[in-house]
Amino acid sequence: MLCMTRILAWLLAFALPALVGCSEAPPRDDAAARAPLILISIDGFRADYLQRGLTPTLAALAADGVHAEAMQPSFPSITFPNHYTLVTGLYPDHHGIVHNTMQDPALGRFALGNRAAVGDGRWWAEGEPIWVTAEKQGLHTATMFWPGSEAAIHGVRPDHWHPYDGDVAPRTRVDQVLAWLDLPATQRPAFITLYFDAVDGAGHWHGPDSPELNAALRDTDAALARLVDGLRRRGLYDRVNLVIVSDHGMTATPPAQTIYLDDLIDLSDVDVVTYDVPAELNPKPEHAAAVARALLAPHPHLRCYARDALPARLHYGGNPRVAAIVCIPDDGWLVSTHARQAKRKRALLGEHGYDNDDPAMRALFVAHGPDFRRGVVLPEFPNVDVYPLLAHLLGIRPQPNDGDLTPLRGALAMPATAMHR
Repeated sequence: MLCMTRILAWLLAFALPALVGCSEAPPRDDAAARAPLILISIDGFRADYLQRGLTPTLAALAADGVHAEAMQPSFPSITFPNHYTLVTGLYPDHHGIVHNTMQDPALGRFALGNRAAVGDGRWWAEGEPIWVTAEKQGLHTATMFWPGSEAAIHGVRPDHWHPYDGDVAPRTRVDQVLAWLDLPATQRPAFITLYFDAVDGAGHWHGPDSPELNAALRDTDAALARLVDGLRRRGLYDRVNLVIVSDHGMTATPPAQTIYLDDLIDLSDVDVVTYDVPAELNPKPEHAAAVARALLAPHPHLRCYARDALPARLHYGGNPRVAAIVCIPDDGWLVSTHARQAKRKRALLGEHGYDNDDPAMRALFVAHGPDFRRGVVLPEFPNVDVYPLLAHLLGIRPQPNDGDLTPLRGALAMPATAMHR
């Protein structure tokens, strides 16, 4: 009987990890022997920017490795929700970062400029980012900026991290990543993030077809070239896995294409959580019926939904942080008010956040390194699938997630079940 008990315990010890998560993880090797993984985000890099001929380093990595025709962002196609989706494999509805600006019944208001909220792990705790999972499983991690990395999530932080500072030059960010790779093998991070934001900023303030946007593409590619050169000088270029993504695309927003919310409803009847795309608001209880009648009716260039009536394909509306009414304008249109537009010091000439089926929202995916094949072009896939790929490359057991490794198996140099054995 004692022998049978031991056998059952042994079987359970090996069987239970296989039941955790929505995609399988290969057996782990010694961390020092595994190829380091660098996850790079170029915020606002629309998929077709790669065809402009302005990013030779990125194009070379794509040609020599793997790239997708496009990657579909999650809805809403904005920065914080999609960055957290990439590192959790969860739709925003499931990880809780449903917008750049949102309200929680218990925590209050979250906004990008609210540093206390951004650094409060309770906002992020509905999901577990991959650096937390990796740390729990014995790997070292580092983040050179990434939404969520400033907070202790489930009580865990990366070994190395920096509070976000948009004034830190791209080359300085790259040099920090290279410095982490110079650490002794037993201390070197197995997982590193690197974040660039200039392309997104240029897209917003100057538009996706502007000279300023093209200059930002060149500058960001120069930073990638600095990283590649640093890897080559260290003999690591073919020994490090690079996964380069963006969070969303960008579309032009001519100032005339503005939908004025105060032309549709009395603003005193609602609490507007956020404007632009998508706009979200909570009607005051005594005016809820009137506001719903006004907004849920058909409008030119605008579709408003009750939270529980959003299209199922958006995977959005089940989280209490989503406002009661969500308004999604057509591509190129913004939701604002007359007073808000009058106070703008400069026009917003580019925006995202639109329906994630919109071609202009399509994001970037490029991968290169020893665990990837060469010259592979993948069809478009949803960005929730990046997380199981990252977990697989790190050899860790993933958390339950909405992703699927299947669309990315063709990118791997070895079958997913054989790698790292």
